[in-house]
Amino acid sequence: MQRKHCFQIVAFTVLAGLSSFAQQKRAITPPGPAKNLPFSDGILVGKTLYIAGTEGIDDTGNLKPGGIGPETQTALENIEKVMKAAGFEMKDLVAVTVYLADIHDFQDMNKVYRTMVPDPKPTRATVQVAALVGNARVEISAIAVKGK
Repeated sequence: MQRKHCFQIVAFTVLAGLSSFAQQKRAITPPGPAKNLPFSDGILVGKTLYIAGTEGIDDTGNLKPGGIGPETQTALENIEKVMKAAGFEMKDLVAVTVYLADIHDFQDMNKVYRTMVPDPKPTRATVQVAALVGNARVEISAIAVKGK
């Protein structure tokens, strides 16, 4: 009997926690033109912000011309817009994933990344992919955690 009662308490606690989690989950959309895409720019859960993969697309919806440097800068600016809309700053980044259409762009991407992402730098993975949407050269996703 006691074991069954204990299980019921644990199950209730887990379900209550999941309900609380669902209530805390909030979509983040920065100001600007509506993108009409089937995903959120960011999702805020508690003090953690998950930022969708972002390419170097400007406010007019066009890929920033000029190659990997301008695309990387614009992608990071887009990430920063999502972060600001959630009340975060670039210093709150904890993990970043960079997707490159050509791994030979790694050094040029890094030049821009170093100037835009403050120390201490977040953890990062960089991978080459077969292709990115709209012939983009880079896509970046990130996770940020709000400090005290």
